[in-house]
Amino acid sequence: MSSAKPESTSDAERLAAIEADLAELGTLDEVPVSIPGLRTTLDILRPTDTDRLLERAADDPEQNLPYWAELWPSGIALAGAIARQPHLVRGRRTLEIGCGLGITAAMAVALGARLLATDHSPEALLLARRNALRFAGEEPETLQLNWRSPDNPLVESVNDDYAVVLAADVLYEARDVTPLLDLIERVVAPRGLLWLAEPGRRPAGRFLEQAAAHGWSGTTTEWDGPWPDVKDEGVIVRVHQLRRRARAVRQRQRGRAQVPPLLDKKL
Repeated sequence: MSSAKPESTSDAERLAAIEADLAELGTLDEVPVSIPGLRTTLDILRPTDTDRLLERAADDPEQNLPYWAELWPSGIALAGAIARQPHLVRGRRTLEIGCGLGITAAMAVALGARLLATDHSPEALLLARRNALRFAGEEPETLQLNWRSPDNPLVESVNDDYAVVLAADVLYEARDVTPLLDLIERVVAPRGLLWLAEPGRRPAGRFLEQAAAHGWSGTTTEWDGPWPDVKDEGVIVRVHQLRRRARAVRQRQRGRAQVPPLLDKKL
């Protein structure tokens, strides 16, 4: 699913076209979202009635619940983290796994990333396009993708290609750990960067342990908001910047990957 639009189409016309495609979601609210560490607010369009989305997902055999419709602190923190170091994404081929409403995507596009935003939900991709266009005046490219699926088209078509991979709050359950590790092993360039934001769920800890065993190491920062939803008060998001060590890259290419553990340094 591509977000490409004719260059002659005005931003207002593009916004109107996207919002027309979102009509089946019912009422939408525009919520101001403050980005931590910045004097920046994103106006994020999101569905008003999430119960309706839950009913639509009830018969999904893969149990892809509409997590994408929430304003998760991890996506907001990741937007703040990349804004603090824009040189790490500017002009670089960037992939976002599970873009949701597009908060991180909007910031990445505004900072000049060459972004491909992915999500299993076509509605999420539309909202990510709309919210990025509203904030940055540009849209990301988009691809409908269930990254947990072993036969997903991205893994089949891309290998060691992305300089930066962004992922916010994608590790909800134990079943998520191995597919995410398999995916980043395939799509992150040999000296590329994985930027992972998570609020301390147990699967994230398991993922970091397994990533360390595969040669990924880096630094961690902590973010405490402010978050737009009062129920998230007190949530601490950890944002990890992980790279594969050069030695690990060489060993992976030779078919062996035994390297030192992850360095989890607080900045």
